Amino acid sequence: MIKCMGDYKVLVTIQNKSGISDPEGSTILNDLVLRSGADDITEIRCTKGLCFTINAEDSQVAIKKVRRICDELHVYNPLVSSAEFSIV
Repeated sequence: MIKCMGDYKVLVTIQNKSGISDPEGSTILNDLVLRSGADDITEIRCTKGLCFTINAEDSQVAIKKVRRICDELHVYNPLVSSAEFSIV
């Protein structure tokens, strides 16, 4: 059986866990958003995004491969950050 490979774009979104300070998000909230009068915004959390293009058999395999790469290379610190993996 021949497996059909394809390129998949996997977005990795990295964010500080709840309870871990996010100075950049706080600055944006306090200095930009609240000053503009948008007082219904209560929190802003900054994220980092990485977009991998990877050749894989299907989307789930692509996500697993990227997750493994990120874990092995310590792309983020799981003690203070969380990572979400999705196909884009």
